[in-house]
This record gives sequence, structure tokens and C-alpha cells, in this order.
Amino acid sequence: MNFDDQLELEHLLFTERKCRSCGQIKCLTEDFYLTRKNRRIPSAYSYECKECTIDRVKKKKRKIKEWEYPDW
Repeated sequence: MNFDDQLELEHLLFTERKCRSCGQIKCLTEDFYLTRKNRRIPSAYSYECKECTIDRVKKKKRKIKEWEYPDW
């Protein structure tokens, strides 16, 4: 039994990643944002999926309060 026979290209190239927020395993290239635009290696993708990133930004977005004329 040779080690090279057991090793396939898919084991070296990451195609899926587990989101650190929701814990689901998703496709790396479609469901995660690319953090380094000039590289297409697995370490250049974020660890939080696009859906969780959008939800996080929506929750943290500052709500602008409308100005009201003071009631003197």
C-alpha cells in the first residue's frame, strides 16, 4: 500500500469550508468572499460565509435617527 496512491488532488485543493458563524460546510469559491483579490488560493477566502457576513453587517449598521424640532 503506497501513500501516493491514496492521495488525490481533491485532498490537496480545498473545495469546501466550514463557516465559523453558522457552522455549515459550504462551497469555498461560491459561498465565501475573496479577501485578497490578487490571489485565488484557499487561504485568500474568508472564514465567514457570505450570508453570515451580510447578516452581521446588517445587525451592526448604525441607524440614523431623524432630527426632530425641539418642543419648547
